[in-house]
Amino acid sequence: MDGVLSDAATRQHYLTSPRPDWKGFFAACGDDPLVDEVARLTELLDPDLRLVLLTARPMSVQPQTLAWLERYELRWDMLIMRQTSSYVPSSTFKRETVHALRAAGYDLQLAFEDDRRNVDMFHSEGVPCIYIHSGYYD
Repeated sequence: MDGVLSDAATRQHYLTSPRPDWKGFFAACGDDPLVDEVARLTELLDPDLRLVLLTARPMSVQPQTLAWLERYELRWDMLIMRQTSSYVPSSTFKRETVHALRAAGYDLQLAFEDDRRNVDMFHSEGVPCIYIHSGYYD
């Protein structure tokens, strides 16, 4: 979500200090503006496709995330968030989730990502992935 559907630019300062403040970064997620172009793209997808929002945000910010999704009236069918106690890299969490979704019978057709490490992971798993340049990563 961050950098793909939600514009987290105003929260990046939490991550630039000598020690990143991930708790503060995620806690402020409810104030993000929408990335309009990606939101519009989700509206154009076939309504028979299920939209899975896979985010490395921790479950501790699920209330803010759900309120944000409701405020912008975004289309989605499933929200998958990282357990609050999990500190594995985003690509590891997302790879494990890809495996779990496939085991549950999902045919993953397309992903959207702003982190090239995750783009590479999706490609290595055979999932086409569109890179969205957020500017957050080198």
